[in-house]
Amino acid sequence: MRRLLVRGIVGLAGLCLVLLAVASVRALRLAAPARTPPPAIPVVVPPADTLALHLSQAVQFGTISLADTGPVPVAALDSLRRWMEQTYPRVHKTLHRESVEHSFLYTWQGSDPALAPLLLMAHMDVVPVEKGTESKWTHPPFGGVIADGYVWGRGTMDDKVNVVMELEAIEGMLARGVQPRRTVLLELGHNEEVLGSGARAIAKLLEERQTRLAMVIDEGGAMADGIFPGIAGPVALIGMAEKGYLSLELSVEGEGGHSSAPPWETAVGVLARAVDRVQTHRFSTRFTVPTEAMFDAVAPHLGFGQRLALGNRWLFGPVLRLMLGRVPSANAMIRTTTAPTMLFGSPKDNVLPQRARAVVNFRILPGETRASVTAYIVRAIDDPRVSVAAVGAGSDPSPVSDINAREFDALTRTISETTPDAVIAPYLLIGGTDSRHFSALSRNVFRFSAQRVVADDIKRAHGTDERAAVKNLPEVVRFYVRLIENMAVNTR
Repeated sequence: MRRLLVRGIVGLAGLCLVLLAVASVRALRLAAPARTPPPAIPVVVPPADTLALHLSQAVQFGTISLADTGPVPVAALDSLRRWMEQTYPRVHKTLHRESVEHSFLYTWQGSDPALAPLLLMAHMDVVPVEKGTESKWTHPPFGGVIADGYVWGRGTMDDKVNVVMELEAIEGMLARGVQPRRTVLLELGHNEEVLGSGARAIAKLLEERQTRLAMVIDEGGAMADGIFPGIAGPVALIGMAEKGYLSLELSVEGEGGHSSAPPWETAVGVLARAVDRVQTHRFSTRFTVPTEAMFDAVAPHLGFGQRLALGNRWLFGPVLRLMLGRVPSANAMIRTTTAPTMLFGSPKDNVLPQRARAVVNFRILPGETRASVTAYIVRAIDDPRVSVAAVGAGSDPSPVSDINAREFDALTRTISETTPDAVIAPYLLIGGTDSRHFSALSRNVFRFSAQRVVADDIKRAHGTDERAAVKNLPEVVRFYVRLIENMAVNTR
């Protein structure tokens, strides 16, 4: 018996050594070869100071979206529209503009109607500044102050920077007499921050016109500089898909009355247990196609240990998921996340609530749906006293775009031509964008902005001290110019 046990241990050790050897060879083969970055393609763009001034001016219009059923900032949007007309006269003379709700659809007509259009997207609205935090800003959030090498203010990252830089790119190309073969569409949404009814209406309009789009480019990804440990230069993160969105309201009915004679369980107590069960019954972790593609793209540029793990997910997958699941930003890429966000009970401390309710927000991983998430939560709560209902429409995860498509090649070529040292990596966008409304119109929906961000910037979008580096603004314009040239002017 002892001899059999020893043989089993030796055999297991030998198997482990073989697996480790195979994994090591795979990791060694993954090492990126030394390369000389290709020369950047020269593109004429306005000086950085001019771009900064225009972004500063755009930030000063308080186009704040408060809620999906709240008031539209019509006056601010009208002021921004007039500013755009004055600042970009060639765009407004040459392109046809349509107003849909308070969003805009610009058409730069191409010479070849047989070519499916290119759609560039951005949104004009911004989130509000949380009351009581205004004094924490280095400069007023809607002042558009240019100082210390940055433009400061709400929208400098999300998303007026792309509104302005897209207009700058087209205005400059018109000044040089460029005429595209492929039609270029520009969609500027007015309420992306509150689920984007404007973009949805424009998508419906294009669908009614039976318009098929060659490619859609929206916000989402970025030129992440120094964010990936082990990669010194920028990583161009291209969103191939985005997670779905669902908020569920959990509600419990009670008899009410005075708190001096409570029942064994109040409505709040039943609700609290339900919320706890929702939090503790987490969704399982899983690597989706975009996340797998990101690992494959960055692994060759990392150290041996990281290559060993990422390049051998067949062996180290469970350990990877365990480690990533402990980091909130990484955890969001590998599971449907659960976030209790709102609680409501009695209006007074000595009154038993007749109704208690909570709202839980979910960001849904591709491969799951709003229906499957709802069913899972009902099973997890396992209490008929708790009602579960959706808050608003929400959205299922978007389709996953194809990284083998010719259009993706055009996008990556554009990035290499404008930022030669960038490592290009697909990824899963954990938030949401207006681009999801256009998934039925194109198989090639990509979420990428050439704006550079560093680790410290991540908390600034929707947070305090949002800002954009002045020196990086020309790079964003160059990206849009080259993308239009590659996709719409020098079509292949």
